[in-house]
Amino acid sequence: MKKANLLIFLLLPLFCIAQSTLKLKGKITNEIASLEWADVSISNLEGKIIDGTTTKQDGTFEFNVKNGSYKINISLLGFEEYEKEISIEKDIDLGTIILKENTNNLVEVVVQSKKKTVEQKTDRLVYNLENNVTNVGGDALSAINTAPGVVVQNNTINILGKGTSRVMIDGRMIELAGEELNNFLKSISASDIKNIEIISNPPAKYDAEGTGGLINIIMKKRVRDSWKNTTTVSYDQNKFGVSTLRDNFFYNKNKFRFSASVNAKTGYINATDDLKIYFPDGLSHMKSVTKVKTENLSGKLALDYDLSERTTIGFQYLNDRNNPDFKSDISIHNYNTQNQLDKITLNKSNTDRGSGNQTYNAHLITKLDSLKRKLSFDVDYFNYDSKFDRNFIANNYTPDMIFTDVNQAGRNVSNQDIENWSFKADMEHPLQTINLSYGAKMSFTNSISDILYYNTITGTPELDPNQSNRFKYTENNQAVYVNADKKINEKWNFQLGLRLENTQTTGFSETLNQETENNYLKLFPTFYASYKKNENNTFSLNYGKRINRPRFDLLNPFRIYISSNSYSEGNPFLKPSFSDNFEFAHSYKEILRTSVFINSVTNGYGVLFTSNPETNTQIVTRENYFKNLSYGVGESYSATFADWWSSENSLYFLGAKTEFIKDIDATPSNSLQIDFSTNNTFILGKTTKLQIDFEYSTPFKSGLYEIGYTSSFDIGFKQDLFNKTMQIAFLANDIFNTSYLKDFTSVVNGVKQVYDQKESNRFVRLSLVYNFGNKKINVKERAFGNQEEKKRTGN
Repeated sequence: MKKANLLIFLLLPLFCIAQSTLKLKGKITNEIASLEWADVSISNLEGKIIDGTTTKQDGTFEFNVKNGSYKINISLLGFEEYEKEISIEKDIDLGTIILKENTNNLVEVVVQSKKKTVEQKTDRLVYNLENNVTNVGGDALSAINTAPGVVVQNNTINILGKGTSRVMIDGRMIELAGEELNNFLKSISASDIKNIEIISNPPAKYDAEGTGGLINIIMKKRVRDSWKNTTTVSYDQNKFGVSTLRDNFFYNKNKFRFSASVNAKTGYINATDDLKIYFPDGLSHMKSVTKVKTENLSGKLALDYDLSERTTIGFQYLNDRNNPDFKSDISIHNYNTQNQLDKITLNKSNTDRGSGNQTYNAHLITKLDSLKRKLSFDVDYFNYDSKFDRNFIANNYTPDMIFTDVNQAGRNVSNQDIENWSFKADMEHPLQTINLSYGAKMSFTNSISDILYYNTITGTPELDPNQSNRFKYTENNQAVYVNADKKINEKWNFQLGLRLENTQTTGFSETLNQETENNYLKLFPTFYASYKKNENNTFSLNYGKRINRPRFDLLNPFRIYISSNSYSEGNPFLKPSFSDNFEFAHSYKEILRTSVFINSVTNGYGVLFTSNPETNTQIVTRENYFKNLSYGVGESYSATFADWWSSENSLYFLGAKTEFIKDIDATPSNSLQIDFSTNNTFILGKTTKLQIDFEYSTPFKSGLYEIGYTSSFDIGFKQDLFNKTMQIAFLANDIFNTSYLKDFTSVVNGVKQVYDQKESNRFVRLSLVYNFGNKKINVKERAFGNQEEKKRTGN
């Protein structure tokens, strides 16, 4: 009976009586004539585009809308942008709207027409990265790192004070994490990104995965009845060099939209690691120098076709291939208690790596009526495969570099294949009293990883079955959600959501003959409230519950040896962690934004750098070992000090309280962390911009670990040429080489470990971007554009 009642509740809105539609029309002209091909869009007050079109030959346009409050935006190259809020209760004719031509004073025009860099919405922060010069010629990962309150370090993307975040593109989840996710994001051109949404408490329509919330990358949508091509060439110089070529093509005519992109990158980067382990009988100091080949080829195809004014079908295909081979030289110096050098171990290795992923998406979107009730279906298939083949030999030497014996020699071969199918159905169902949305999703994941270890110490490879393993993992998830938002009046707005997820996992190690199952059913509520006191002050409060599931590789119980005295192993018994996230925010004139947040994590898991002082062995494990309460205050300030100088600034104060729930020989400690950043754009002329950015994070303690300071000082320069069809950009990134992970310290079992990791963060980049196309493809009919479909989030 309960299931029947739930079904009735979900389906009842389908039978509600439709509202009548209203007409909104107008005409666009300049001082002397009508303007054809002006882009006209209508959005809600939160900024979500509802519909769009272009003006006809006589400058007229027309929309069908329901009653409510909206924003209308009109833009045309060579004219100042027009925006106005309107309230519609009956048919409205806006009459003639006269656009003003841009004057010769470009500085004034740019300041008037450019979008705000940061916009605060009810449930997210929107970062418009086009104003930041350092993103020219860059990729999606570097663009995310320039977003306010987001930090990318050590292969993780974090929202400050909240934890590791998952990433979506146009609302579609990317089923990658860590280094694989970063490599994929590096294949996406920043010039194709419209904005980045930072969603610290995602609504119920999104997957509940990720304690750190979601980063949603919104790609640019092109103008109707046009085609455009953008070619980008860039060269990065660090210790070595990296060259990148990107090309993006878009075509839109009548009912058909097509886009294609290709990205190729080649070169080398340098990485160094430094680890000090203070054993009771002396220091073990490891240094590693690695030359990594950056070789990437990726592409994307997408097409959409309007079967009718109300129904669109589409298909997307992405392919990404990486071949990051590397060569490492590792030295380990062992000292006695008198700090005298006892032994040196030198490990030389060559690694052949390769990875690739393919993503397929098919979707159908249909408007059920003129009231924007919309039903969408998505079928997604994702496949990721990787290979790892490492040959190494570690020799022992006396302090005088006299060879004594072979410490270890071997060949590690591993392969991983991950396959995921997902099916989604989503309904947007606006009613007279509330906006309702609901849907369901099923996801099926299979992962197989093989690890083979050959002992080559005798010169003849011998398979070691005790160090070889095959691990199979399956994860199935079923979810339903319902979400409702209600605008009470011009001051109050509420949103309430509930998501139910049912998960079944199975892991099996063939070598250990060990199977682990985990099944759980969980509810994830979300709540948002916003209050607009007046034109200058807006307050909001939100809450969300999240889950953080372990990555597949962390569940593999097999050991991977770095040396005979150092190994890493996964844990098939890892359980998900859960978090409750609260945030209160205030916005003053959309210039000064304040947020106060509290996040509570239960059953938290992470990496444990432990040691056995009896055998001088380092062990890297994964455990559910802590619970954590983190809190903080964030301030961001958007300033325009002059017509030629704009600035985005943020300051965060972060704290935490950590308790260990597992018996480990360590003591948790926490301290205050302060994070500051400032991004400054200077307009030097009609076509010239200068960017100066600086960020700094203080040293801090967090649970088991102590982490050193980080900082970065960047300078960027952009010159527009040929009426902005070409841009030349220069970037000096991390000029003082201080943005790397340093002094990463832990003390477990009485053994102190200090780790530094330095990658090629300091580099200079020269980029050339060239745009060409045609905005006026002849069309047979001029029906209104399907802007909402093109903006679809897939959820």
